[in-house]
Amino acid sequence: MKKIELIPVISEGIQIGLKNFASIFAAVLLWLITIWVPYINVGTTIAILSLPVALSKGEGILSPLFIFESKYRRYMGEFFTLIGLMWLSIFPALTFGIVPGIIIGIGWSLAIYILIDKGVAPGEALVQSNKATYGYKWTIFGVSVVINIITYILLLLLFCIPIITSSIIGIILMLIVVASIQVFGIGCNTVIYRNLTKE
Repeated sequence: MKKIELIPVISEGIQIGLKNFASIFAAVLLWLITIWVPYINVGTTIAILSLPVALSKGEGILSPLFIFESKYRRYMGEFFTLIGLMWLSIFPALTFGIVPGIIIGIGWSLAIYILIDKGVAPGEALVQSNKATYGYKWTIFGVSVVINIITYILLLLLFCIPIITSSIIGIILMLIVVASIQVFGIGCNTVIYRNLTKE
């Protein structure tokens, strides 16, 4: 029996997103607005990336201000080490064509969640992620493609309205669209992480 399949992941991801929409949306919006603030932005990015871990355990998000909690900044060293290891490997893989880089990227897509959830070293998080995603890379890729297509279609529709492209309202609407899609992406990542890492 497969642990994840495309339609069930998207369906349950949407349900999780809708159930927690207000708090996740506000957290993502706060993150988008404050992404330019040095040092703080690392902690808020790690906090946003940790959402699927909390949601996979059934923990609700009580306040979107959780992204500013200092506990997320304690992962800063491990986070940058993990990202560095990933790019040191993905970049050479891309020189052999785009496909190997994409496959490695998908194989390691759960590493940040494993790092935060299980407290393992960055290298071990990559190994565990690769094992967990083995046999499911096409499904994960499919979910990502569906989310990206929806995002591009909505943004394209948004920019087809002339008054929006040249106003502050356009920027606000763009932020709302991106944050809304991120909510459902987080929901899908929650399902993927939960199902592929449960014992």
